[in-house]
Amino acid sequence: MKAADRPHLAQFDRVPPHNLEAEQSLIGAMLISSDAIAEIFEDIKAEAFYSEAHQRIFETAVDLYAKGEPVDPITLAESLSSKGYLESCGGKSYIHTLVSLVPSAANAKYYAKIVERNATLRSLIKVSTEIAALGYEAPEDVDGLIDRAESLIFAIAHKRMAEKFIAIKDLLKEGFEVVEQLFEKKEQITGTPTGFADLDQLLAGIHPGDLIIVAARPAMGKTAFALNLAANMGLNNLPVAVFSLEMSRQQLVQRMMCSEARIDSHRLRTGQLRDEDWSKLSGAVGRLAETPIYIDDTPSIGIMEVRAKARRLFARHSPGAIVVDYLQLMQSYRRVENRQQEIAEISRGLKILAKELGVPVIALSQLSRAVEHRSDKRPQLSD
Repeated sequence: MKAADRPHLAQFDRVPPHNLEAEQSLIGAMLISSDAIAEIFEDIKAEAFYSEAHQRIFETAVDLYAKGEPVDPITLAESLSSKGYLESCGGKSYIHTLVSLVPSAANAKYYAKIVERNATLRSLIKVSTEIAALGYEAPEDVDGLIDRAESLIFAIAHKRMAEKFIAIKDLLKEGFEVVEQLFEKKEQITGTPTGFADLDQLLAGIHPGDLIIVAARPAMGKTAFALNLAANMGLNNLPVAVFSLEMSRQQLVQRMMCSEARIDSHRLRTGQLRDEDWSKLSGAVGRLAETPIYIDDTPSIGIMEVRAKARRLFARHSPGAIVVDYLQLMQSYRRVENRQQEIAEISRGLKILAKELGVPVIALSQLSRAVEHRSDKRPQLSD
């Protein structure tokens, strides 16, 4: 009698975990933007899909991408047809349906995680069934069975682990080359200049992967400082993504114009500009218009949205910097017990984003009221 016929294993006859909607959405995202393929193709393989049709569609799309050919419903259908798979994959109409099921390619990474998670669960079920069958056969070599079970489980874990380890000799080589470059240049600023001489002297500029928290009580100039940073980096042709959760984009632009033109913001807001202000303002507008600064003023934006939008922006432009104004107005992607944990979760997400994209992230944050009740007003980490 086979293991599948035994009543003890009846629970394994249930439908394996899968999510066809996630599979459809992932393929749809890939057809909308080839950037989605670049983002996920190293993390997921065709066999992760539950549907055989989706496996073939995914594999064909990745093949087209690898050849440097466009990936869209037309080219995909043609490639599937040449392989004799088009009709078994639902035909041209189904390929076009996949595109219509997803509004954008922004969430491709998350669809891929759902597909991969279900594939892992199916692998665990398959391995568990095999281990159970081996156990019911009551082998004399129990130690051998344990070794076999461990190897089967480890194989699944190994598939989930990306190649993250790098030999230290490779890191040392890269590190030594950086030191040589610094020695040859002999520059005091090794990162991106902030435009503030004293700050650059202390930090040697800001560096890729940095999460910099600019904290102060309200009305202390956090936003003005951050906008000056953004303007200075933009004027140096560094792409900057500004996420403003507090002010509208028009308010930010007015502030940047006043700062760059060095004119009184009150006169601009009230329309009482002097004759000499107009030439200054015109020059400032001309300079700022040439900068690669991009502003998003979506209120209550979540960390996941910030990450998705930043990825898309820097996929089109060279990596630059991200400014978030401000931390406490952001939302976490999951429920937490209290606000402190939520802020910690958001901060962690921003740090991951900085490392992931290889850009500095400058996040503004409000200090707690505790600083106002101390004689020494200098901020502490607990604030």
